[in-house]
Amino acid sequence: MSSQALPQVETLPGWKKWIYALGQFGWSLASYAAGNLLVYFYFPPEEAGQAVFPVMIVQGFVLGVLTIIGLIFWFGRVFDAVTDPIIAVLSDRNNAKIGRRRFFLLISSVPFALLSILIFMPPFGTGAGANVWANSLWVFITVVLFYLSMTMYVTPYFAWLSELGHTSDERLGLSTRISVTWALGFMVGSQSVALQGVLEGFGFEAVAAFRGVIILFAVVSLICMLLPVLLIDERRYCNAVPSSQGIWTSLKSVIKIENFLRFTLSDFAYWVALTFINSGMVYFVTVLLELPKEFYSTLILVLFLLSFAFYGPVNLLAKRAGKKNLLIIAFIIFGITYGFAFFLGLWPLPAQVQGFLVVIFASVSIATFGILPNAMVSDMAEAFAIETGEYKAGVFFGFRTFMQKMGQSVAALLLPSLIKIGAPEGSLTGVLGVRLLAVLALVFCLGGMLLLLWYDEKKINAVLAKNQEAPAQAEV
Repeated sequence: MSSQALPQVETLPGWKKWIYALGQFGWSLASYAAGNLLVYFYFPPEEAGQAVFPVMIVQGFVLGVLTIIGLIFWFGRVFDAVTDPIIAVLSDRNNAKIGRRRFFLLISSVPFALLSILIFMPPFGTGAGANVWANSLWVFITVVLFYLSMTMYVTPYFAWLSELGHTSDERLGLSTRISVTWALGFMVGSQSVALQGVLEGFGFEAVAAFRGVIILFAVVSLICMLLPVLLIDERRYCNAVPSSQGIWTSLKSVIKIENFLRFTLSDFAYWVALTFINSGMVYFVTVLLELPKEFYSTLILVLFLLSFAFYGPVNLLAKRAGKKNLLIIAFIIFGITYGFAFFLGLWPLPAQVQGFLVVIFASVSIATFGILPNAMVSDMAEAFAIETGEYKAGVFFGFRTFMQKMGQSVAALLLPSLIKIGAPEGSLTGVLGVRLLAVLALVFCLGGMLLLLWYDEKKINAVLAKNQEAPAQAEV
């Protein structure tokens, strides 16, 4: 079945495109600590021979080789991944008057921001007097609820991109904008450890300093997440065509597309590798380079400032060389980055220089993956709508984020166990284990690159080009 023409809608003004992108800044900032510093807070590295934070949850091995925080982080990501396609379908089917995407963004913003704080506030004591099992249960419950609220915001938000952008170039432009604001949110969030150190310098103890930073970021993120809801009228800028299909029917119709499945499997591999560098960087700094924890924030800041320099070239090259080719190159560079990271602390260079070289390499790949995958999923969703008449961008993005978060969950499960390998008695981290993070990430980069070789970009572009060549037919 071919799609019928839909009523013409307005093109989103430039300033509203940035308002839309600010929602990405908000959720990126709100999710940073839970996604990247959960292990750091509950499984802290040592500084001057003492753990940065006191004991709050169970820290020993369970089930032989796993940890409580690793299992919580893993389950939260798995739960998040499973709910992604469900929320996606519900969003596609929604008929709310304010807009099917805006409705979900509205109801999820406040709990999302609030839970980003509560995750780090277990109420059953710290240190020797802590009830570590009760605190562990608190963290488990808040992590699950946090990821549910995050899914309810993020999945419809991404689906909105496909509908606010009416051409491939518009979608690439929106994807570039949200890549910029995601990176800014990530970059601001990455300063949590540095700001914690600043507050400690004013006399705050470590836990209070860290929580103070998280509360500040939650307030800022809530304001930014609400701006698109308040200022973008979905009915003016989007053709809202609610899907009539049920959850499983809708999911199966998308998953059976081999081209899309290849892409999402490759994306899964990338997110495993990225999570290892996002969550593992603080251990590269403190364990391999033996530098203060605050240097981690400096590296992340430099990483994303450098990535901005590549946003323009990536946007231009994607139009000329193709998105697929650029992603393959990005995988290769990311693999080289992890190969270099394996030898951190062993290169005949100052420790700070070694750290900066890692982020210089990584910035190219992060810029590329920050822009292109969302634009590619939008193109695939639009091509599907052209061919079938079914407008199900939510399901496309829902399954893509399902695979993304499954990748993050695998990394989250493995990371705490890996960093304990080779740890001396009385310590939570070992040099060998941290180096193994780099090896495993390199393997996933290789796998992601090989999968992407089978992605057929020409087929998608042909469908989109054919549709744009016949505007008169689309208006009948």
